[in-house]
Amino acid sequence: MDCYKELKSLLTDDQVSINETILREHSFDESSHPPVFPSIVVFPHTTLDIQKVVDYANKNMLPITPYGIGSGLEGQAIPIKQGISIDFQQMNNILEIRPEDLVVRVQPGVTREQLNRTLKKHGLFFPIDPGADATIGGMASTNASGTTAVRYGAMRQQVLDMEVVLINGKVIRTGSLASKSSSGYNITNLFVGSEGTLGVFSEITLKVHGIPETISAGRACFQSVKECGEAAVALLTSGVSIGRIELVDERSIIQMNKYHETSFEERPTLFIEITGNASGVQHDVSFTKEILEEYNCSSLFFESDSKKRALLWRARHELSYAFRHPYPHLSVLGTDVCVPLSSLPRIVEMTRKEIDSLHLDGAIFGHVGDGNFHTLILFDPNSPSEREKAERLNETIVSFALKCGGTCTGEHGVGLGKQKFQRLEHGDSLDIMIGIKHLLDPNNLLNPGKIFSDTEIESLSSFQK
Repeated sequence: MDCYKELKSLLTDDQVSINETILREHSFDESSHPPVFPSIVVFPHTTLDIQKVVDYANKNMLPITPYGIGSGLEGQAIPIKQGISIDFQQMNNILEIRPEDLVVRVQPGVTREQLNRTLKKHGLFFPIDPGADATIGGMASTNASGTTAVRYGAMRQQVLDMEVVLINGKVIRTGSLASKSSSGYNITNLFVGSEGTLGVFSEITLKVHGIPETISAGRACFQSVKECGEAAVALLTSGVSIGRIELVDERSIIQMNKYHETSFEERPTLFIEITGNASGVQHDVSFTKEILEEYNCSSLFFESDSKKRALLWRARHELSYAFRHPYPHLSVLGTDVCVPLSSLPRIVEMTRKEIDSLHLDGAIFGHVGDGNFHTLILFDPNSPSEREKAERLNETIVSFALKCGGTCTGEHGVGLGKQKFQRLEHGDSLDIMIGIKHLLDPNNLLNPGKIFSDTEIESLSSFQK
């Protein structure tokens, strides 16, 4: 293969592979979308390596698909047009830590757990916590968030600057080390969440935060998911220093207990974490108990022991795996909408009723503190009727969310699965997005087929000509 030989001449032998096992590893992610093998996989070490690969791909009209660790949930890392898969596992260096500025600079292959192990020595941590030990590059590409979003926001609130390789090989920086700026357009936020469709990330500069003095975590059980949602909204408007607040329905708790051999009460539950100084946390825990009693909270347990807190959050983070691993013959469809807080109780209640009425096995959980929640639906991939019901449920939830003024994806990104909702959500502003894509990637080589359909891109490109 000429491509193989030519890329090896630009890099080194061990940075380029057409090994079938490696190609297979880069053909899928954690989503239910079908795998597609790339033509070749490259492993850059430096920004210059990325430039060489991108320049070669541009001259030879080869698609490029960035690959972090494969933990995505909407098919962003699947090279549906084949071409080159760029794997960043060997670009995993923490380049600079500036504790006095609360800033760190990393390569895209650094994982969040790797980063936090290093930051802990400085009394700091990086708060974005999607559950999986994802790479920083992958998290930036989808604007990931997770359990701590209620306190710290998503990746867009943490990224200060990026080094990006454009399709023409030019390297740009998008921001600065300053915590804010009113200078020019916010190019950084344009690239965060772009899913590899506008450029290839080579460095990322992040905000980091001090580790809280005291953390207390608890479980509050209710009679219904609606009461969970209502109680969550009440807490968020109360001024309590919430670090995390997660809704986990009864079906989720049942599966969690089986998978982790825990003995959590099998009712709709809020997992709550309160952070701050010791006296403040003690006061907020007491206040939280008072608030939750007004929403028929049937039981409430708070725990400051670090091991028990770790078990609670581990059980929550691994909930997806608790469903996936025991049922390897089934596929999983996950939803990911985000709505205004006032709409949260209604959409959660509606979703539980829809799952039951369709006779699907599914769970509801999510970061209700910012209006973002998920369902996880098990279905037989060989049953067209089950797949159709799962997809119908997804469309019902998205439709409800958009009518509430919400979005079809709060953190997983668009990828392949949410393309069909983009025009419905964005209207004519989608054309502006496609126009930016066309300006930065005129030949549609950067992660083609993601966010925008080929039809949308071709239609607008023809109109502009």
